[in-house]
Amino acid sequence: MNFPFYIARRYLFSKKSHHAINVISGVSVCGVALATLAMVCTLSVFNGFQDLVATMFTAFDPEIKITAANGKVFDSQDERIQLLRDLPEIEVFSESLEDNAMVQYKGRQAMVVIKGIEENFNQLTAIDSILYGRGEWILRDEVVDYAVPGIELVSVLGTGIRFLDPLEVYAPKRGAKINVANPSTSFESSYLHSSGLVFAVNQQKYDASYILTSLSFARELFQYEKEVSSIELRLVADADLKKVKNEIRRILGSDFLVLDRYEQQADTYRIMEVEKLISYVFLSFILLIACFNVIGSLSMLIIDKRNDVVTLRNLGADDQLISRVFLFEGYMITFFGALIGVGLGLLLCFIQQEFGLISLGSGSSAGAFVVDAYPVSVYATDVILVLITVLVTGSLSVFFPVRYLTRRLLVKK
Repeated sequence: MNFPFYIARRYLFSKKSHHAINVISGVSVCGVALATLAMVCTLSVFNGFQDLVATMFTAFDPEIKITAANGKVFDSQDERIQLLRDLPEIEVFSESLEDNAMVQYKGRQAMVVIKGIEENFNQLTAIDSILYGRGEWILRDEVVDYAVPGIELVSVLGTGIRFLDPLEVYAPKRGAKINVANPSTSFESSYLHSSGLVFAVNQQKYDASYILTSLSFARELFQYEKEVSSIELRLVADADLKKVKNEIRRILGSDFLVLDRYEQQADTYRIMEVEKLISYVFLSFILLIACFNVIGSLSMLIIDKRNDVVTLRNLGADDQLISRVFLFEGYMITFFGALIGVGLGLLLCFIQQEFGLISLGSGSSAGAFVVDAYPVSVYATDVILVLITVLVTGSLSVFFPVRYLTRRLLVKK
């Protein structure tokens, strides 16, 4: 057995001449454990919110979205686009056209995004899981076109889920100049009837501004024939997303952007990653402060063990071996603190996942959030990152002070 490690282990678990040193050593372990626990739980909560947001977007965003690299629309009959229909990894192929418009209902107006989609949109995404109302999924029949608006937009316009009068929709004519004398001639107008359904993504970006309708209605309103703003794809269950994306990019070339769900919401996920990183940095500073307790504990231990050091020197131990004894002492305090902290952190995360002990709201605010309790997702990579951070920070914070203290306090007489 490594001799300095053996001595350090005896020092850690044996009684000291001053009881306060035992107490401070215990406090040092608890300090490191609490900082580690805080890091594990905080990062897991951030992961939980990120997974929750991803679940929301999954119900609305396609698995892969293809848009033009330049401009708003492109020709859906392009040969390269048609080649994608033959790829065996693609299960659902759907065209979409979206643009800004103004809607009016009984004197109330709102700027919206009209998203024209094909009837297979409910196969492309999990839209059925976020639809509310007693209507049926229908976008167009032989007579009229139907609207499926976001739930916040319904509130703004005051239509209710099933509105009797149709929505008036206005969009500027492409390339037309505004006639000051008669501005209405510069706009295309049409009507959308109630489908009896609304959707709720729980994201204002969609719920307050989007209206789903038929692709043919969008083309008529925005004066397009074959153009689309995006091609939206769903892959077969066992498809390799990264491999399929690369294949599609190879086929389409640089004229198109191929985006997965995370890339479609890049800004949202980037903000969440930055918030998570900032929390990690601040908790690392708290960990560093907790390591000062370890330094204090080792300082008192070095003073307490002066007589033992004299004995070791008489037996032939050099200064390097003696320093390693106290270094191992600090390393063990850090290691046990990290181990206990990770264990307790994982336990708390499990309890929160299973029982939701910490709720997002109480009293009158209960039920006002998308979920009742703080979501938690434990990633193995985060646990490993926390362990490495604690062990490296603890080791570095111990190394230099111990080398300095052993030289100053254990001077040969």
